[in-house]
Amino acid sequence: MTSTNTYHLAFETSSARGEIALGRGRDVLQTTTFSGPRKHASEFLPTIDTLCRKADVNPSAITSVFVSIGPGSFTGLRIGVTAARFIAYATGASIVAVPTLEVIAQNALDVDPTPPTIVVLLDAKRQHVFTATFKPLDGAYISTCNAQEADPQVFLKQLDRTSAVLGEGVKYHETAVRASGLRVLPESTWPPRAATLYHLGYAMSQQGKFTDFRSLVPHYIRPPEAEEKWEERFGAKSS
Repeated sequence: MTSTNTYHLAFETSSARGEIALGRGRDVLQTTTFSGPRKHASEFLPTIDTLCRKADVNPSAITSVFVSIGPGSFTGLRIGVTAARFIAYATGASIVAVPTLEVIAQNALDVDPTPPTIVVLLDAKRQHVFTATFKPLDGAYISTCNAQEADPQVFLKQLDRTSAVLGEGVKYHETAVRASGLRVLPESTWPPRAATLYHLGYAMSQQGKFTDFRSLVPHYIRPPEAEEKWEERFGAKSS
């Protein structure tokens, strides 16, 4: 059982505008959102420092890091994962890797009544989305399929008409979403939240669902474009 005298950090850097949460036990003490989109690199470490100073928390008291593992922004995920690995290596803190789509899915609990099925959409570029479906169970939304890359028009047409859609991919694929006829949840439910990540990560930590820092990598689903181009150019030569 985790002591209430120890603290935990949650890194939500999967979207354009990141957040970090600091908590003790199951309770979130403070959450800070970066000042603007794509501020992860410049504001990440100063934000952690500010959160710890405000709460009078010594970095040595951080015993766990809950990190949004993806899919999502390639750069944002890389920053969050790298920071989690560094902290774990330097302090011995444990790491919990939380699926990003699961974090976003819990936002649908704000809606009354809660939809019987929801689908989370994130833009994957190339006219595709990263997506998964979820159903409510015991006060939370539980995934009913693995996160995947898909054509939104094809994927959404397969869903039950009572399904609802959320996620920042909605604005990038409005035509496909509109054509599906599915209910779109309010825009306030689209971004991932560090506080939600914290609660999911804490619950997983109580179940012993930790990831060794040496094997922690972002869940991109598809390799970053730079890696794909490198493989296209040099892969055949090196094989």
